Amino acid sequence: MAITKNRQSRETISRMAQKAFPDKSIAEIKELTEGMCNVTYDITFKDGTESILKIAAKDRRGNTSNEVDLMRAEINAMKLVTENCSFKVAKIQYYDTSNTVCDGNYFFMEKLKGDNFSLVRANMSEAMIATVDTEMGKISRELSKLKNPEFGFLGEEKRYDSLYNFVKKMLENLISDAKNKDIDILYDERTFLDLLEKDKPAFDLVHDASLVHWDMWEGNVFVKDGHVSGIIDWERALWGEPFMDDRFRMHNRGRHFLEGFGQTTFSEEESIRLHWYDVILYLTMMIEVFYREFEDKGQYFWAKEMLGKCM
Repeated sequence: MAITKNRQSRETISRMAQKAFPDKSIAEIKELTEGMCNVTYDITFKDGTESILKIAAKDRRGNTSNEVDLMRAEINAMKLVTENCSFKVAKIQYYDTSNTVCDGNYFFMEKLKGDNFSLVRANMSEAMIATVDTEMGKISRELSKLKNPEFGFLGEEKRYDSLYNFVKKMLENLISDAKNKDIDILYDERTFLDLLEKDKPAFDLVHDASLVHWDMWEGNVFVKDGHVSGIIDWERALWGEPFMDDRFRMHNRGRHFLEGFGQTTFSEEESIRLHWYDVILYLTMMIEVFYREFEDKGQYFWAKEMLGKCM
């Protein structure tokens, strides 16, 4: 299990809940094990209400360089979506960065209605899956309308004046992370950066940044009655290009999602950018295995094979 999972005792969680909800008492605490980074608990109170508690890691040991103040990024992204989009994200009920009760930042949020798409997909009909995939595409299209003049991670103030400079920084960070832990990423630094520089004109065509979830795989989508009921885990959100999201990667770029997004074919320049976003995801998946200290290295070998296909 990832070292970023900052688990807390029942006593500490009770104090956190008392601070957030002084009029309530906890009846049950259940850890939700689906996530791969932060620890999350489902809290049931004695009055029958529920809340989701998410706790950040106490330090950066398990984070890569592209994971910048993840909880701040998540809060910022959820606020933007709540204020500007029609689809559902959980309401933030309490946010604490004081580290007085817990050694990591944390927040309580409402519990979304529905089920995790990744857990129920196998029991859904093809028609229902197609409907959800189409709705995810529409959500990505809606996000693409939230614009910013500069690019960058939502968890920090630093911004980049061009998409190319931002993507180059993301790539440089990953290469540096791999060097720090002596991780085999197939190619050397110059190979990656020289190839990226060759493709710079394709990035120069994008002038405005859009809000990107980046990690909208099935595990971060909730469904109810055959429709999307909410999107979770906004911690990797960034100002970038819509094509940077997980749903556009070559291993899961589905027809129904693309139809929902409103674009099923891509220009030569768009295909070049899609290729580099593939590279960045697979490098991320390879490297985080060692930063999170996963015992099972299966993700690394799968992503390494995908990276080989990309390059």
